[in-house]
Amino acid sequence: MSESNHSSLSRKTFSQRLFLFLGSMDLAITLLLTLAVASIIGTVLQQNQPYSDYLIKFGPFWFELFESAGLYDVYSAIWFLSILVLLVISTSVCVIRNGPSMLRDMWNLRTHVQRKSLSAMRHNEVWSVDAPTAVTVTALERHFSKLGFRVKQTPKTGETLVSAMRGGMNRLGYLLTHLAIVVICLGGLMDSNLPLKLAEWQGRIKIETQDLPLSKIPAESKLAVGSQAFRGSVNIPEGQSSSVAFVAMRDGYLVQNLPFKIEVTDFRIEHYATGQPKSFESDLVVYDDDLVEPLTTTISVNHPLIYKGYAIYQASFSDGGSALSLEAWPLDSQAGNKPLSFETKVFERRKMHWGDNSSQLEITSFRPFNINPDPTEEDPANLRNFGPSVEFKLRSNTGEALEYQNYMLPVPRGGRDFYLSGVRSSPADEFGYLYLPIDEQGGLAGFSHFLQRLHDKQIVDVIAREMTLATLNSVANNDEKLAQSLQNTLLKLVDMFVAGGFSNVTSFIETTLPEAERATLGPAYLSMLREILARVYVDGLNLAEQQAPSESQLLFLQDAVDAIGSLPRYGSPIYFMLTDYEHVEASGLQIARAPGKSTVYVGCAMLILGVFLLFYLPQRRFWALVKENGSQTDILLAGMSNRNPREFDGYFEQISNELKQNAGNSSPR
Repeated sequence: MSESNHSSLSRKTFSQRLFLFLGSMDLAITLLLTLAVASIIGTVLQQNQPYSDYLIKFGPFWFELFESAGLYDVYSAIWFLSILVLLVISTSVCVIRNGPSMLRDMWNLRTHVQRKSLSAMRHNEVWSVDAPTAVTVTALERHFSKLGFRVKQTPKTGETLVSAMRGGMNRLGYLLTHLAIVVICLGGLMDSNLPLKLAEWQGRIKIETQDLPLSKIPAESKLAVGSQAFRGSVNIPEGQSSSVAFVAMRDGYLVQNLPFKIEVTDFRIEHYATGQPKSFESDLVVYDDDLVEPLTTTISVNHPLIYKGYAIYQASFSDGGSALSLEAWPLDSQAGNKPLSFETKVFERRKMHWGDNSSQLEITSFRPFNINPDPTEEDPANLRNFGPSVEFKLRSNTGEALEYQNYMLPVPRGGRDFYLSGVRSSPADEFGYLYLPIDEQGGLAGFSHFLQRLHDKQIVDVIAREMTLATLNSVANNDEKLAQSLQNTLLKLVDMFVAGGFSNVTSFIETTLPEAERATLGPAYLSMLREILARVYVDGLNLAEQQAPSESQLLFLQDAVDAIGSLPRYGSPIYFMLTDYEHVEASGLQIARAPGKSTVYVGCAMLILGVFLLFYLPQRRFWALVKENGSQTDILLAGMSNRNPREFDGYFEQISNELKQNAGNSSPR
């Protein structure tokens, strides 16, 4: 054999092996199991969420590992689509290999079977009848036909073979189930974003990662109206409309243009007593040039609108840009000494300036009510509506931001009312709360007045001087140097308290005072600080001479000192008070187009029919070999079934008995 012929044979052998491997049952089962595991992952792990949510949930290491594996969009991952393609190829090869033989087996009555083969079958029986051969063959053929068998008579040397078969369509079940897998996978590939990935590789589209207005999104991040599959979402405020949907892609998005415009005229929501949404729905108007009049409809959860092959689902709700009235109360000497009122909207960003510093105010959300736990002695599981709240971020020039949640209505605590403001540095953290005490007039003027007096160096200096003189007079000491030293100490204690709270003063005591004097001077310093804070506060009340502050005023002083001591950790020189609002809701719509859906439905129908044929329509075959034997006729009956052999035991015995009765007098052999 020449070298070229040997090489050709090797190539052919490899091709045959590859063909057999692709059509093997082992490969198909492996691929199906892999797809099943991937589908479980895609069901358990919520898909196509913002990457920041995954980063918070899993941490940097697992986030990068899962991202590299494509687990955040399993059904569009390259490896998942590759498995689908390979499964289509494998199943198609299997159909090509076995389809022709299956089709032949559907109609082939196997008339070439020999007596030796029939005698070797598990189900066989022999008997004789006192009837001519022709009459016996006719009787057998008539009875098989009556039972629904296809029958064929085949003359042989000295004998006649009657072949009967029922359930030939069972083989069609095999073909349908395999073709159904191919059709379903093709439908899944049609609805995948594989075309988008190809376009991205070719540089025709670019995923946008910045939060930009629609008008500023570049053209390469917009998808034209077409026949491609997609699943996107859009939030439409009441009274507004949109003709696009945003398709989430990894850490960014694409803009999908729609062939129509959707307007949300009204959005309605009902809540449980716990504040959780009970139901919500939207009134929509669809504008399309193909419509004589706009289409008006109402959608709700699980009741979408299907229009032109686009499914419009009620998926969520959010704020639609509620109008807010805020008051900015200064908490820092550089922020001024008077509150500033201004109007803003949810999602609006604006620069805020105070002194030499500035930050960007980003209004992120508004909630008209907040159902939070409020346990009491009578009801530890009590819930209460804390009223409206606004959430916002203050972002520094370096890009770092603190997140705040401010409640509009006062919150009771220990029998007294406070304005509540939560702050955190990361969405993964819990809010830490600042309680600002409310004065007798029901506002923040009293607290702000006390805070401004502590920031006023001249006022504090006068109060410190008065306290110093009163202290020295009580001990009959007029030493000027001692007076100056004591006054400077008081001023320093107030400065440290305003700058860092009691923790700052405690740190000063522990790091500055000699250890031998710390136990004595430490409590004295704290007592002096509390005394001067009380003098600054009482002096600002403008009480009549010899009039003492009331109990409520003293409680307010205690709460105000605690709040001022917490301000350094608050991180904002301004407290933003929500004073009024006009709530605007937005309907969250999910818009999907799945051209492969009909293909998948056809595949599912094929699969159901195929499984039914395979399991409920067994293929059963009988052969009766009839031979003349003198005055009698010998009959050799054999049968087989491709399913339920135990059930076929009884069936064969039943058919055998019926044939013995219908073929005339019989005697076993």
